[in-house]
Amino acid sequence: MKTVHLHLVSDSTGDTVNHVAKASLVQFDDVKVEEHLWSMVRSEGQAQDILQKISENPGFVLYTVVDTSVQTILETGCHEMNIPCVSVLQPVVDKLRHHLGQEGHARPGGQHVLDAEYFERIAAMDYVLSHDDGQSTRTLADADVVLVGVSRTSKTPTCIYLGNRGVKAANIPLVPGSTLPPELLEVTEPLVIGLTKDPRRLVQIRRQRLKMLNQDSETDYVDFDMVTKEINDARRLFTQQDWPVINVSRKSIEETAATIIQMLTRRQDGEI
Repeated sequence: MKTVHLHLVSDSTGDTVNHVAKASLVQFDDVKVEEHLWSMVRSEGQAQDILQKISENPGFVLYTVVDTSVQTILETGCHEMNIPCVSVLQPVVDKLRHHLGQEGHARPGGQHVLDAEYFERIAAMDYVLSHDDGQSTRTLADADVVLVGVSRTSKTPTCIYLGNRGVKAANIPLVPGSTLPPELLEVTEPLVIGLTKDPRRLVQIRRQRLKMLNQDSETDYVDFDMVTKEINDARRLFTQQDWPVINVSRKSIEETAATIIQMLTRRQDGEI
């Protein structure tokens, strides 16, 4: 397995360059990465110090820095050491500048400003946390989306991801023998989506959950026939209510959330 030193240089928190690095690295197998994150780099002196650290562990440099003098120091220093140095944002910014016909602002961390969108995300996350697992159903109508599903269909983590994207998401669990909150069947504005999963996969996940909690692993909660019935009952409910359904068996949280956001967009466009 090849070991690579990856230096991530940012004039802000480093979130952007970190996400790009992770998205790129998953394309390669048998590579061990030693990550070095240098954040809040906004001066020439800081850039010089980082070049010294890079020289001690040569590798690959990715950066998100908007100050041209800092960029020049990084690029020049890495070129002299024959180390690849790539700007994550500059190619996109250059294309946008040409397309828009105007110069951009060299504003470090501009995506983190406390604007209206930021506070909308905070409000959405607050809504998600207070409407998790069937809580606060009296204000269910204020949601953008309501996720419904049996236990361990990733309702909560999906809602949290959506909240971080500014989507007010609530979730309602389907529990055998329990009735649904009447507010769920009355809402008209939120998009209600059913989540389902392959019964065998669901049993595996539930067994792992019970094992973590040191609880009895031989209950209806993990009985294949009972779990299959749960799933079938849930599907019948989704069909009766004409709710769209997402099978999350082979989807990551991010993929499920992306599908939901697409559904919300299509609904706004009048397609669903």
